[in-house]
Amino acid sequence: MIFILNTGGRLSRVTQEPRADQTQGPPGSDEHWSVLVFESLSVGVMVVLFVMLAVMLLVGVYTTVVWPLTFWDLTDSGLEKYGSWAKTVLWSLFVGGSLAGYWCISGAAFKQKAGQRGAGASTRGGNRTRR
Repeated sequence: MIFILNTGGRLSRVTQEPRADQTQGPPGSDEHWSVLVFESLSVGVMVVLFVMLAVMLLVGVYTTVVWPLTFWDLTDSGLEKYGSWAKTVLWSLFVGGSLAGYWCISGAAFKQKAGQRGAGASTRGGNRTRR
């Protein structure tokens, strides 16, 4: 291929050649399943990271405001009995976020029947009366 800057007249060979046939699937074809799974799992990871960030923010506010004023360090609160639930909660957040991501990314959340979509909406130029 030759890239020549042409100021007029004939075009370079690159622009004269037709583009390679970039066939995509039939109209309405969905994304490849591996891309859909990867994006869905990424949403699950983002949910877990968001919840962990929220917990770290709460712990930071607690250690900055509450603990210096009250010296209450949660030693007698009995939170140790809930430690075994931590993995279950994290996996549940990941799976729930992944399923919600799949629901949104696959388009299932946005597919509606044509009759349901415009049932309550007023149309432009419809039978509206002005007062």
